[in-house]
Amino acid sequence: MKAIAVYEGADEPVVTEKPRPEPAPGEALVRTLRVGVDGTDHEVIAGGHGGAPEGEDHHVLGHEAVGVVEDPNDTPFEVGDVVVPTVRRPPNGANEYFARGEPDMAPEGRYHERGIVGAHGFMAEYVTSPAEFLVEIPPALAEWGFLVEPVSITEKAVEHAYASRSAFHWEPESALVLGNGSLGLLTVATLDEEFDRIYCLGRRERPDPTIEIIESLGATYVNSNETPVPSVPDAHEPMDFVFEATGHAPHAFETIEALAPNGVGALLGVPGDWEFEVDGGRLHRELVLHNKALVGSVNSGYEHFEAAAESLSRFSDGFLDDLVTGVYGLDEFEAAFADDDTTIKTAVEFDSYEER
Repeated sequence: MKAIAVYEGADEPVVTEKPRPEPAPGEALVRTLRVGVDGTDHEVIAGGHGGAPEGEDHHVLGHEAVGVVEDPNDTPFEVGDVVVPTVRRPPNGANEYFARGEPDMAPEGRYHERGIVGAHGFMAEYVTSPAEFLVEIPPALAEWGFLVEPVSITEKAVEHAYASRSAFHWEPESALVLGNGSLGLLTVATLDEEFDRIYCLGRRERPDPTIEIIESLGATYVNSNETPVPSVPDAHEPMDFVFEATGHAPHAFETIEALAPNGVGALLGVPGDWEFEVDGGRLHRELVLHNKALVGSVNSGYEHFEAAAESLSRFSDGFLDDLVTGVYGLDEFEAAFADDDTTIKTAVEFDSYEER
C-alpha cells in the first residue's frame, strides 16, 4: 500500500510503499478516507517535534484521520462503519493512564502519538487500531471526519476550563480565541453555542478569508497589530474565557490581563524556548485578587472525540467549505502541505466514501 512519510535526514514528505497491515486480535482494519494536515505535521517534518518509531528510518505522518472499517476482525464494529482513530497509544504495554481511560493526561514518556512521536501515523491507505481507540461517527460526517480530532482538542480545553471554575457559580458570556488558524476558526464555531459574544484575535489585515469566516460566524475579529491582547478589555470587554492557540509565548501571560474577574484561560500552543520580561508581581496579584485561572491542555480523550463529532454535525456546509481550502489525492499530495496566506485547512484523500 501507499503511505506518506518523512525519512530520516529529509525535510519533505514522500509517497512510499509499505506492507498492508494485518489486524492483531482486538484490532480492526480501517481503509483510510482522508487525513488532515496541521502545524504539528509541519513540525514533525522539520524535526522540531516528535520522532519516528524506535528503529525506523521513516515516520508515516498524519494524526487527523477518518476511515471505514474494512475488516472488523471480531471487534464490535461492522464492515462499512465510519470511524475516527484517537491519537495516543501505550508505549510498551498499558500503564495506569490508559487503564483509567485517561491517555490524554499521561505525562511525556508514558505514551506514543500516532504520526507524531513513537508510532506511525494514519497517512496510509490502510491502518489498524485496537477497537477502544476507534470512535464511530455518522456516515454523514465521512467527508469532514478528519476535523473531529482538532475539534476534540477544543472540547477538552473547554471541559477543563469549566472544571477549573466548578467550585463556584460560573456563567461565562464572553470568549476570546487567540489565533485565526484552522484550530482557532474551529474553536470559534465550537464555542458559538456556549458564549454570547465571541472574539478572535489574529495578525492578518483585510481582506482576508479567515476574517470573513470569523465574521460569518457572528464573531468579532480583533487585529493584534492594532489591539494587542492586554488592550482587549479596554477596546472590547474583559473576557470570561480565553482560548490560546498560537504558541506565542507572551500570550500565556497576556491572557491573564485579558481575563475578567473569575475568568479562565486555556493554553494550547506549544512555544519554543523564549526569554522575555514580565511583571510577575502584577500578574500574580491579578490571579489572586480576581480569582483568575490558567489551565494547560494537550491531546484529548475518547469522550472529547464523541463531543467533537456532535459539534461537527452542527457546523454549516458553508463554513466547512470555506475552512477546508484543499483536499488532494496522492498524485498531488504536496499541495496539502503548502503553507501560505491562501491555505487554511487541507487534507490528503486516500479513498472516497461510498455508503454500503
